[in-house]
Amino acid sequence: MLTNINPKLPMRNKAATKDFYVNKLGFEQYGGDFDDYLMVEKDHIQIHFFEFNELDPNENYGQIYIRTDDIDGLYNSFQENRVNIHPNAPLQNKPWGQREFSILDPDSNLLTFGQSL
Repeated sequence: MLTNINPKLPMRNKAATKDFYVNKLGFEQYGGDFDDYLMVEKDHIQIHFFEFNELDPNENYGQIYIRTDDIDGLYNSFQENRVNIHPNAPLQNKPWGQREFSILDPDSNLLTFGQSL
């Protein structure tokens, strides 16, 4: 039986990734402190990162979709923390029944946040 999913995304610089997710997005570091691996957690969401020094952010297609029950509050908190919203994905209602927006992390991993309408 499946019980949870924890996506793994590439990162070039652990310190930069940790700073972005902790200080900008409000996650906390989870688990131990490993040289080439990072885990962060917020509410019931965990994201794992593996070191990939050769990653070209212009060719990174890492993506995750995160559901929330307060899309407007999350969006506003990101705005207050000066998180750049993806220019092609501002907060809006989508025809597939979701209200959503997207951001890019320092390695161009696309994070889309959505709430059912």
